[in-house]
Amino acid sequence: MTLVNQGTPFVTSLIRVLSKIFSMLIMVAMTFLGLFIVTFVIGRVMPTDPVIAIVGDRASDEIYQEMFLKLGLDKPLWEQFIIFLGNILQGDFGYSVMTSQPVIEDIKRFFPATLELALVATIGGVILGIPSGVLAAVNQGKLIDHSVRILGLIGNSIPIFWLGMVALLVFYAKLDWVPGPGRIDFYYDGIVEQVTGIIMLDAALAGEWDVFNNALGHIILPAIMLTIYSLAYISRMTRSFMLDQLNQEYVLTARVKGLSELGVVWGHAFRNVLVQLITVIGLTFASLLEGAVLTETIFAWPGIGQYITNSLFNADMNAVIGGTLVVGISFVGINLISDLLYRLVDPRAK
Repeated sequence: MTLVNQGTPFVTSLIRVLSKIFSMLIMVAMTFLGLFIVTFVIGRVMPTDPVIAIVGDRASDEIYQEMFLKLGLDKPLWEQFIIFLGNILQGDFGYSVMTSQPVIEDIKRFFPATLELALVATIGGVILGIPSGVLAAVNQGKLIDHSVRILGLIGNSIPIFWLGMVALLVFYAKLDWVPGPGRIDFYYDGIVEQVTGIIMLDAALAGEWDVFNNALGHIILPAIMLTIYSLAYISRMTRSFMLDQLNQEYVLTARVKGLSELGVVWGHAFRNVLVQLITVIGLTFASLLEGAVLTETIFAWPGIGQYITNSLFNADMNAVIGGTLVVGISFVGINLISDLLYRLVDPRAK
């Protein structure tokens, strides 16, 4: 009887944990199913004919009808969706009309460029945005606070395409401080074997520092453009969170006990802010992955955003749907990771 009673709390805890894991898996599955449904519907309501995009507008009726049947467009929508879902789960996004390659291969080639750009911009935003937000909150109403708020307002208000063109005109065309558009100069292309797809990391692993420096020079301007956005958002949210924590009673108690201001701000208040910032940083990174289209277009950055844009202009719906799905899956995945980190850092969420 005693052994049963001792085992009961363990069994109860195990059931509770398994129930939460099951609920999370159901939520993830439903989220992805919703993403697949929305993407499928978008592909069907777009005012483009996928058959003509493949065979051309001069194809005969017989060729058109053959391709129409091959794509399964004669079947009911629900059956088309089942086929679509089955192909997606197997990693089959079809072939791109624009590149004549499997879409999944195109995504493997273009997505690392967007990942590299978003990662650098997010790191820049975190390094600059968090200290700025903390300083603004600690010095509320003072010059540094007003400066951070104005910079945040500018970062959220200035159109990224205008700022990018001005930056190219000044720092590339006039001053020649940075290389031109693109990810790397053509004479360095192909020197480094693609291991991760991130050129700077691959170049560092291979010890090709000339390639590394060239890639670093190319990424500076587009990364700064996106860093301005992430810096504005992260600093604003950090300031808001810190102001809320600095007005709590435990901060007043710590000051009364004689704890240094540095210890109060970073040792107490910021530790509670960090939990909320995990979600903010995750959302920032996800938004940069999906929202870097204009930046990639201006700087001719060969990322997934430019790939989707060019595919859309060429009515390449397989590529558009595949790229959109990958971005959506990345967004959902980053949010799930942020949620898991949130639960690990915050004991109350466990």
